[in-house]
Amino acid sequence: MTQYILALDQGTTSSRAILFDREGRIRGAAQQEYPQHFPQPGWVEHDPRDIWNSQLKVAREVLRASHVTHAQVAAIGIANQRETTVVWDRKTGEPVANAIVWQDRRTAGECDRLRSEGMAERIGQRTGLELDAYFSASKLAWLLEHVPGVRGRAERGELAFGTVDSWLVFKLCGRHVTDVSNASRTMLFNIHEMRWDQELLDLFGIPAAMLPEVVESACVVGAAARECLGGPIPIAGIAGDQQAATFGQACHSPGMVKNTYGTGCFMLMHAGQRPAVSQNRLLSTVGWSVGGRTDYLIEGSVFMGGATVQWLRDGLGIIRESHEVEALAASVPDNGGVFMVPAFAGLGAPHWDPYARGTLVGMTRGTNKGHIARAAVEAIAYQSAELLAAMCKDASVPVAEVRADGGAARNDLLMQFQADLLGVPVVRPKVTETTALGAAYLAGLAVGFWASQQEIAAQWRSERVFEPSIGGDERRALMTRWDQAVVRSKGWA
Repeated sequence: MTQYILALDQGTTSSRAILFDREGRIRGAAQQEYPQHFPQPGWVEHDPRDIWNSQLKVAREVLRASHVTHAQVAAIGIANQRETTVVWDRKTGEPVANAIVWQDRRTAGECDRLRSEGMAERIGQRTGLELDAYFSASKLAWLLEHVPGVRGRAERGELAFGTVDSWLVFKLCGRHVTDVSNASRTMLFNIHEMRWDQELLDLFGIPAAMLPEVVESACVVGAAARECLGGPIPIAGIAGDQQAATFGQACHSPGMVKNTYGTGCFMLMHAGQRPAVSQNRLLSTVGWSVGGRTDYLIEGSVFMGGATVQWLRDGLGIIRESHEVEALAASVPDNGGVFMVPAFAGLGAPHWDPYARGTLVGMTRGTNKGHIARAAVEAIAYQSAELLAAMCKDASVPVAEVRADGGAARNDLLMQFQADLLGVPVVRPKVTETTALGAAYLAGLAVGFWASQQEIAAQWRSERVFEPSIGGDERRALMTRWDQAVVRSKGWA
């Protein structure tokens, strides 16, 4: 009987389920978008029930469409949007409020207050993170203070907190856990001692009783209930989406870099078996723990990557489908002097400005929708180039290439422009669904579906290499112009 790994890839705008075989090839896939909620400017929410229902639906769909039974699934691996904060009732399994999404900026003022009190350095030393509304701690504190009755219930142990991985595992099997990679993104986890930090819990007013148990990224935490997928299936792999993508890209050695072009853009460099300290406002984060060994990463985060293209589609209406942006951007020879800084949710690394806002500059009467589309595509590359520049300053080893994945990695125009700006090859793998693949690999390692990380790395294959086509002078001139646009977006709100 042929066996598979089922990866649940729960993203910011859609839920996906993908079946992988022993060669790491996709054998079935299903995807469903779900509603986004924007109750106030700068606020972003999801209904946790939409997350669960869409994820369960696509999991069932991919098994049915692929004619695969639960008995043929060796394990489930979960990759998830990180930082997004869910609180639910332990007995009923019902959420107490909408989830506050990682893009949400409502707690920027509270983070400013903590910064003014000198807390940023203490938080950074313990967690490897910037003091920012991006992470879970201030979101959870907000829910405790603003949702009636929640604090009292939390202190009595009636409520559970988790990132989306915890929510899905709880709904699948009833256990309250998270893995080390997701825990490291809460701003409550000490990445040196690998435990919840009581001083940080006290600082944010978080009852310890709410927190999930922290487990390795590759281990069996339970089995999906029979009513979910027709029979028990081990849940054996958990990782935040970007750590999962790094694992799926086989970036298992120091100095290897991947960039995921999803809703946001996330560039991660393998940093070895000790936390790395960035001098350039990048993040030090846990990559994964497998077999008792923990690997660490340096990360730079861009809040608006593919979401910028979604805005062209849903906000401006200049494209009907996201994939149309490449042809529209290619309809003009260049950006016509137009630059877009998509700071719709502030700016992430290396700027960390929650008050920056989206900016479109350089337009003339000759500007058309093609120039705006091109500026949007190029903005994704410019932001990623800033990350690699900061990363190279921190790194002790040279960067030989950047491995690209995510939906926008299929855009050849973007990939070529990215290579031009980076000055190193950008390599697109044959399997671009590396987030799901990484979750599958972690689950497969836990149950013996794959024997080792070496076996996994041997499966990685390049589909296309984009070589830089411009010189250093032109590259520096482009980045200088981008820097001028970024300055105009800062501190607006």
